[in-house]
Amino acid sequence: MQTHAIILNEPGDLSLRQIELKPLESHEVQVDIHYSGISTGTEKLLWAGNMPHFPGMGYPLVPGYESVGRIVDAGAESRDRIGEWVFVPGANCYRDARGLFGGSAERVNLASARALPVSEELAERGILYALAATALHAIGHGDPPELIVGHGVLGRLLARLTIAAGAPPPRVWETDLRRHSGAVGYEVVHPEDDANSDYKTVYDVSGDAASIETFISRLGKGGELVLAGFYNQPIQFAFPPAFQREARIRIAAEWQPEDMASVDALIESDALDLSGLITSIEPAAAAEQAYPKAFEDPDCLKMVLDWRECA
Repeated sequence: MQTHAIILNEPGDLSLRQIELKPLESHEVQVDIHYSGISTGTEKLLWAGNMPHFPGMGYPLVPGYESVGRIVDAGAESRDRIGEWVFVPGANCYRDARGLFGGSAERVNLASARALPVSEELAERGILYALAATALHAIGHGDPPELIVGHGVLGRLLARLTIAAGAPPPRVWETDLRRHSGAVGYEVVHPEDDANSDYKTVYDVSGDAASIETFISRLGKGGELVLAGFYNQPIQFAFPPAFQREARIRIAAEWQPEDMASVDALIESDALDLSGLITSIEPAAAAEQAYPKAFEDPDCLKMVLDWRECA
């Protein structure tokens, strides 16, 4: 069986073409993807050729770990799941391309346990589950943020989750004035307009390794800097400012299944709102134009590909 998929042949070289799927195994389900998101973190690094080495890394590859769709077939162990609407956090089911992360395709096979039931009413907003779970994972291992660096989708989700948890609204730094809008219940400022240097917790989602020293200088005594973005450059900072503050640095990695379950409960109870975060939806056939726009257009917070009429 073949499927249309986004193929990164090499950095900067992307195409939509047919590729052969591996046979469906007994423990797997087959999902027709309706929507997939484009990550401006890891996928941008793959596109630019700046992604550090990971197991399974290499080209050609199928990117994507933010997809939703319907189970249309299943192996013997999961036939009762046919018809479910699910979130797909990636797949590795292709004969002639690596599945890193493998979710940006018209149809995918993956282990049934990895296909997570979500509300179909969310439609394209369902692709935000991964980022919401990533934000929740960062908060769940420490104190909530007083300052968030970056007002992209992950920064907005961090702010919304902080407020949903009943913590004081955080302040958000954003250097691009075009991204100052969209804050609900919290303040967005340019870093130069904030003189505070006594933050207890600073969460950085900018991915800007060169600014780590600046973030440390804004911590109070015993404060914690949480690196919740992804950095392709070495993290370096002058020791004395961190020493004077007895600063703590924590790295927040990818979400875990319990984070996804918690996010689902927050969404179902209306405690977490996913509206206003997706700014662009393009047909999958327009992927060659959609990817550069997702990475280069500051007005594009989140780009989604629509696979329903893939050709």
